[in-house]
Amino acid sequence: MSQNHVDCPKIRSVGLNGVLVTFGDKATDAANRAAIAFRTAVDEQEWPEVMESSSTLVSAFFRTDLAEYSYDRLRARLNEVLQSRDWSNAALPAGRTLWTIPAVFGTSRAPQLAEAAEAAGLTTKEAEAELTATRLRVLTVGFAPGQPYLGTLGTAWDIPRQVGLSPNIPAGALVAAVRQICLFTKDTPTGWRHVGQSAFQCFRPRSDIPFPLSPGDEVQFTSITLQELASIEAHNADGNGAALQEVLE
Repeated sequence: MSQNHVDCPKIRSVGLNGVLVTFGDKATDAANRAAIAFRTAVDEQEWPEVMESSSTLVSAFFRTDLAEYSYDRLRARLNEVLQSRDWSNAALPAGRTLWTIPAVFGTSRAPQLAEAAEAAGLTTKEAEAELTATRLRVLTVGFAPGQPYLGTLGTAWDIPRQVGLSPNIPAGALVAAVRQICLFTKDTPTGWRHVGQSAFQCFRPRSDIPFPLSPGDEVQFTSITLQELASIEAHNADGNGAALQEVLE
């Protein structure tokens, strides 16, 4: 398969608890696509030695018990799947979800849009247009329960994190840096710039589906007014924040 590092893809054990398959030494669309597609392909085979799996920006992780199961045997099985196709060009799995999520951009609810736009060499109108025109993929989920990292924005959005931290950015915030959007699960300090605000809840502990977003899902943001956001927040029992869902075939 196409590689963005001479040693990738590579298979490594993670202590006695798992095996990691890495497709690149930096975050690229091809490496992320490969990690998601490869994880799904292995999951579909239902190997008894794989207890659960997850994916990161560039890797797929398979939890196992290497005190019970042979690492060499599992490595050989994983390598056989690796050699079966070019994973960097593999289709993303069917059954993913496209989420269309309403959000306010700028205003007092997302006060750093202008700053982020300037860093990207854009006007605020151009920045909002790009943020709502780009369909983003859930690259990985982490840092906080259910919290997605979404990408990839255009090259203008390769803006650095702030030098200092914003002390408290609210749940549902859209924050931007390094060509990605992070959709916050909970109030938290961050060095990313607060460019949008939604009512979407990424972690729903009382729901049958506590983590609504999964790696490979896609997200499209739509622009709404402050009044519309306030209305959504007042009637948001399901946590969807008026988002729409569509199954991707």
